[in-house]
Amino acid sequence: MLRRLKPLLLLSAALAVTPAFAADEAPAAADAADAAEPAGGASSGEIVVTARRRAEDVQDVPVAISVVGGATLEAQGTYNINRLTQLQPTLQFFSTNPRNTFINIRGIGAPFGLTNDGFEQGVGIYIDQVYYNRIAAATLDFVDVEQIEVLRGPQGTLYGKNTTAGAINVTTRAPSFTFEGKAEVSLGNYSFKQAKASVSGPITDTLAARISVSSTDRRGTIYNVATDQWINAQDNIGIRGALLWKPGEDLRITLAGDFNLQDPICCGQIYARVGTTQRALNRQYAALTALFPGYRVPSTDAFDRRTDLDAPLAARNEMGGASLRAEWDVGPGTLTSITAWRYWDWDPSNDRDFTGLPVYTKVNNPTKQNQYTQELRYAYEADRLDFVVGAFAFYQEIRTSGIQETGPAASAWLLAPSSALSRNPAVLNGIVAENDIRLDNLSLAAFGKVNWHVTDQLTISPGIRINYDKKEGLYDSVVIGTASDGTRQLITNDATHPYYNDPWIAAQRGTQSSQFFEPDFSDWNLSYDINLSYKVTEDVLAYATYARSFKTGGINLNGVPSRGDGTPALEVAQIRPEKVDHFEVGLKTQFWNRRATFNLTGYWTEIDDFQASVISNVSGSNVLRGYLANADKVRVRGIEADFTVRPTDRLNAYVSGAFTDHEFRKFVDAPCPPELAGGGTGTPAGPPATPGVNSPANCDVSGQWLPGVSKWAFSWGAEYEIPAAILGRDGDVYLGYDANYRSKFSSNASRSIYTDISGYSIHNFRVGFRTDSFDVFGWIRNAFDQNYFESLAVTPGNTGLISAQLGDPQTWGGTIKFSF
Repeated sequence: MLRRLKPLLLLSAALAVTPAFAADEAPAAADAADAAEPAGGASSGEIVVTARRRAEDVQDVPVAISVVGGATLEAQGTYNINRLTQLQPTLQFFSTNPRNTFINIRGIGAPFGLTNDGFEQGVGIYIDQVYYNRIAAATLDFVDVEQIEVLRGPQGTLYGKNTTAGAINVTTRAPSFTFEGKAEVSLGNYSFKQAKASVSGPITDTLAARISVSSTDRRGTIYNVATDQWINAQDNIGIRGALLWKPGEDLRITLAGDFNLQDPICCGQIYARVGTTQRALNRQYAALTALFPGYRVPSTDAFDRRTDLDAPLAARNEMGGASLRAEWDVGPGTLTSITAWRYWDWDPSNDRDFTGLPVYTKVNNPTKQNQYTQELRYAYEADRLDFVVGAFAFYQEIRTSGIQETGPAASAWLLAPSSALSRNPAVLNGIVAENDIRLDNLSLAAFGKVNWHVTDQLTISPGIRINYDKKEGLYDSVVIGTASDGTRQLITNDATHPYYNDPWIAAQRGTQSSQFFEPDFSDWNLSYDINLSYKVTEDVLAYATYARSFKTGGINLNGVPSRGDGTPALEVAQIRPEKVDHFEVGLKTQFWNRRATFNLTGYWTEIDDFQASVISNVSGSNVLRGYLANADKVRVRGIEADFTVRPTDRLNAYVSGAFTDHEFRKFVDAPCPPELAGGGTGTPAGPPATPGVNSPANCDVSGQWLPGVSKWAFSWGAEYEIPAAILGRDGDVYLGYDANYRSKFSSNASRSIYTDISGYSIHNFRVGFRTDSFDVFGWIRNAFDQNYFESLAVTPGNTGLISAQLGDPQTWGGTIKFSF
């Protein structure tokens, strides 16, 4: 207990924090970066956002939107989207590595449990108005951010692509025509080191520049006894530069570029627990590990933070790009053009048997991507009518060259003990699968949104979007094994192959076999919405929205089940688009001379053909294989409330909460949870968690929870400051606190008795002293050292092993910031 409380005592733990909705921060419109106020300063209560592609007060926007300013992000140590979830109750983030990352809003946005280049997420991420297709961007550090807007609900009539669940709109600080700069250094436990710097100023009377850098380094929080390393470390660097050319008051051209690199010893999922499946008892985890005398997992308590993963771990994640944005005031509106190129280079090394045994020695999928986007829009504004019309084009090219290789423990681990081959390590040792996976992805769209101010109080806002998507893919897995005569041979489902009936090759074919197919998808869809908003008073806005939205279809690029004749089941290679019906009502209010803000939202979302992980027996095949397909219907509904208050210029506080009711309304061919998997394929199916009985081919999870969503989620905090003079400098001493809570949620594609994650709360404290030019403070995060899982996963093979991704333990340190 003393170990846990010592940092808290050192920091004089107290109650306060900058509010999540950044009521103290400056507008994020172009050229507003110069006006940013320090956290805790006085404010009029107005927050300017660009959620509707023009600058306006957030309280006048009839959309469920939360705003976090740059000063708040810095003060609370929120330097990536994962940490942003602690401030946003309906934002969910799950990541086992940058490629396997999912972001959901209100529980929807991405299918849970399978990684596949052929589908797309339903939460759009935009940084300086550039669409980021790869969700891996979310794992990188924020660099010089002005503010972040989280828009909840479908946004497709204003945003470029796939925003059926919402959008995250990040605005970085713009170049300034006044010379300015800032620097920040943080040190903490686990050898945490973080440095940030930014400088901006004029080059000529019409040209300004800004360059920003960020570096984060932290020792891992899990000790690997097999390699004598601390894993799941952080090793990030980010650089962003921008040039702003203003030849006149009506034209602004911004050229920006960035480079981001992560290269940590990461990412390992460790032993969490073992459950009983329907597999034969001698093929479950305890019996399998007993085949290797002397093997013991380092700890059966995940929070001892010890593992023995024996395959090399790496997660090199490089991303960058350039954009050119031109904004030209033409007549009563603004014409905006955004041209961008981005690349992503992913080079991983994983341990996918999740043990210290050499079952799989390599399971790596290096990926390279290039994407190109072009958006052109015109925003018109007048007394009674304003609108945005535009066009968007997107092209993406992904090339993945994967490899999977088995090791000397594979025969005993993967083959039935009744087979003599299971006792020969050479049978499955050295099976190599080389995977060539390709995707060419084209999307074209035209969109428009009109705001008709019928009266000074009533506004009617219809929107429309027409979208064309085309995907062309290739999946080519060439699997080579060793035949019984010692020769290297193709492992194939082609019965005419001369080694098809070789006993070793036959055994290997049950593990993995070559497969080739070229899926494609193309479709048009029409999205539309209508929004009614009414100004009850100057500070009270009521609104209602209906939206019909689509998330583009996809293709399976991780392999599909094989038919009995060995050919791929191409009928499941395509994934149909999601069709979303969304209803929302909201109330935005300010009172007490705008010192208090209270916003309330209720919504009801139904999705047909929800894209999800499924498992199915293809006719004529005895092989079960997971892939992406469509659940019939999903429903998510809920209530969200946000409250901020500033009773004095020295105190501010906030609380946000969300109730989310979520379920699969109809999903009859879902993957079964582990307690109903791994057994025989006959009928009838046996009781759950009973070894050696038959398992259902798939499971009906209609009425069950969606994965990753808590019914209740809250965030809250406060900040208090008092005038003080230290070392002859006048400033403010401040005390800060922020916290969040989420209730129990499921961490498996189909809810399992082994993968529910209990509710937990995280509490953060800080205390410091700031002036106009510097800020020094100490901080402690997860102050009470709460042990919690970020995710639990069923490992391959139905052995009962459940792996875990752990949340950060208690961390503490100090930060000093200078600005000029």
